[in-house]
Amino acid sequence: MRRSRAFIPTTKEAPSDAVLASHIFLSRAGFISQVASGLYSYMPLAKRVIKKIENIINEEMAAVGCEEVELSFVTPISLWEESGRSEKFGKELLRFHDRKDTMFVLGPTHEEMMVDLVRNRVTSYKQLPINLYQMKIKFRDEARPRFGIMRGREFLMKDGYSFHASYADLDREFDMMEEAYKKILTRLGLDFRIVEADSGAIGGTGSKELMVLAGSGEDTLAVCDSCQYGANIEIFLGAGDEAQKDMVFTSVKDIKGDDICPQCGGKLSLTKGIEVGHIFKLGTTYSAALKAEFLDENGKAQPFIMGTYGMGVSRLVAAVIEQNHDENGCIWTKETAPYMVNILISNVKENRQFELGEELYKRLKNSGVEVMLDDRKDRFGFKMKDAELIGFPYTVIIGKELNNGLVEIYDRKTKINISVEADTVYNKIMELTK
Repeated sequence: MRRSRAFIPTTKEAPSDAVLASHIFLSRAGFISQVASGLYSYMPLAKRVIKKIENIINEEMAAVGCEEVELSFVTPISLWEESGRSEKFGKELLRFHDRKDTMFVLGPTHEEMMVDLVRNRVTSYKQLPINLYQMKIKFRDEARPRFGIMRGREFLMKDGYSFHASYADLDREFDMMEEAYKKILTRLGLDFRIVEADSGAIGGTGSKELMVLAGSGEDTLAVCDSCQYGANIEIFLGAGDEAQKDMVFTSVKDIKGDDICPQCGGKLSLTKGIEVGHIFKLGTTYSAALKAEFLDENGKAQPFIMGTYGMGVSRLVAAVIEQNHDENGCIWTKETAPYMVNILISNVKENRQFELGEELYKRLKNSGVEVMLDDRKDRFGFKMKDAELIGFPYTVIIGKELNNGLVEIYDRKTKINISVEADTVYNKIMELTK
């Protein structure tokens, strides 16, 4: 993409209510634009990041046999009344009437809709298990939307639902999905923990949260320094002595420096995390309420045994930046960067610089590298600040050193500039980006 043609409205000013780095930099760098409280438009750079995250999710879901569907965003209130959640969700559930005075809601989650899709279509244990998912806009009328796309009223979410004939099969699927979610976050280049959690309004029994570790996170976690154990502070079970084993800790003060890990005996410490996913063993909570049944091996009707697996796609965009930024702007991981390489021509009026920039741009593009050519007539300093704000992993600087046969490659993460010969820069970039 040529920067002179790209829609990237960068700005020096951050939103007045922005406190998180992701809100500040995604707004300033031209990724998102606020429409109203908790509502955002996603501009081209953000769409590229989202598509990359979605592609990784789709690949990992396909690898474990999940199938993608798309459910209606608008849901009949009658389904929520069947499950008993129409009142439980309270004012976060946005209700409205159509012209025929039928009441609907904007889906904040889709358990009821997915059960409705499967009931009467899957009728035998022979058709189980199945695991269906979607990536869909959700709406929750949050009382206090804040932190940009980290906690908006409208958000993009991957929500999946599995249906089983036995609890043993649900346990198998749950463990498989946990591993798949770990692979997704690992591929995204994130530092994370899977922690024990409370099921909340979704219901069910077994519950784990996917937490991206970041100082700006709203959740406090107890994590082990020796193994991968972690627990949300809300349900952490102290393991220091027998008297504590059944005690639910609800305050940071409840964890002391000598608390030990209940899994391996290692030392526990406190850290902050951003919840980017949540997986539950729902059991028959929704299938029983909606009378969604199948015939078992004995020909007897049984409610489906269910699991649900959510991941916040738009929240992941923000979480990447919360974990990867500095005072100058975004630092995208290689798997999430909107463009891997930015070619910055210092002076587009200088023919040698312009010609090398054009040649390198075409070669990289033809080789499948996602590349931006900054061919604007602006000052070098202005363009370099833009490059750091946006967060391209690598910026090739074509400037005065070209007179000596050299160009620079700037690594956004390490902030290191390296000089390379102009005729080898293509090979060096291909080496860095593979």
